[in-house]
Amino acid sequence: MKAFAKTDKILLFTTLCLVVFGIFIFGSAALGVLSTDEAKFYSILENQLIYALIVGIGALFLGTVVTFKLYEKFAYYFFGFGIFITSLVFVPAIQMYHGGAHRWIHIGPLSLQPSEFLKFVFIIMIARWCSMNASNFKTIKYGLLPYLFFTGLVTLVMLLQPDFGTLFVMIIGSFIVYFVGGAQFKHIGILIATGVLGFVILVSLRPYMMERVVTFFDATHDTKGSSWQLNQSLIAIGSGGFLGRGYGQSVQKYNYLPEPIGDSIFAVLGEELGTIGIIFLFILYGIVIVRGLRIALGSESQFGRLLVVGIITIFSAQIVLNIGSMLGLLPLTGVPLPFISHGGTALMATLFQIGVILNISRQSHYA
Repeated sequence: MKAFAKTDKILLFTTLCLVVFGIFIFGSAALGVLSTDEAKFYSILENQLIYALIVGIGALFLGTVVTFKLYEKFAYYFFGFGIFITSLVFVPAIQMYHGGAHRWIHIGPLSLQPSEFLKFVFIIMIARWCSMNASNFKTIKYGLLPYLFFTGLVTLVMLLQPDFGTLFVMIIGSFIVYFVGGAQFKHIGILIATGVLGFVILVSLRPYMMERVVTFFDATHDTKGSSWQLNQSLIAIGSGGFLGRGYGQSVQKYNYLPEPIGDSIFAVLGEELGTIGIIFLFILYGIVIVRGLRIALGSESQFGRLLVVGIITIFSAQIVLNIGSMLGLLPLTGVPLPFISHGGTALMATLFQIGVILNISRQSHYA
């Protein structure tokens, strides 16, 4: 109990508020599914409630009580297992193919997205390598090359699925850890140039990615096709105004917004709760991010500091990419909105990682 007394209570309370708020918004957005498939509506609502209130809270508790030093000690094993389990999406007996991608595995009654686990252990691996080789980290041998090796493995697995949105989030998180860990600026420049070149090549090879880039620069392009989601999102958020239409009163979630419980759920929130609801969500997100960074700054462990920085960066990147794409400020990426979008594995993984931050907060001076 003494250990729990040192846990960051503000972060814990804010996280629980996000869980409740997420259920609140998801329940309304799911009504768009009810209008076409009643059985599916009750199935996804039950699934989200189970992951939020039972599995998710259990994951939060587990992340809080297990010492973060365990991840440091077994970082290589966790990373290797993460690559292995994510590769299982290509095994015919358990793979789930949906939307043109292999991103899920089906084991018994459970459907899992292994990349959510890989996302976390990748950060563990980079944080471990940075902290272990702090004295030599500015060299190519102990800095740039190992980072490129670990990132290359992850990139290969994610491109084969393919899942570009999740890969992009992983790279952002690992890059910030690499930078904060003490990388040389010239190495940072090399990575940025490599990343830009890689993005250009991917866009040129994937027609649908090129369509998203074109849509980003011209929202009027193909309004019945590639620009449909962006335009319907802007209509939803714009019609919400300052106070919103009211909870449950969204029109766009009924056969207008693609994935109203997934990628487009922010638009439903904006339409129903208006600017007030969006500001409230931003405040909750902001508290989590600020508390996380304070815990990182006050951590007595270099590994713990970098691990928190990586988790918070991934959390922030998902928020920016999802909301930015719904507002037309960024190209569509298909990244879920933390705590709000449909996805049991993502919700469970996010709550577990918040638990890890809470565990690190016990030895942080600024928690």
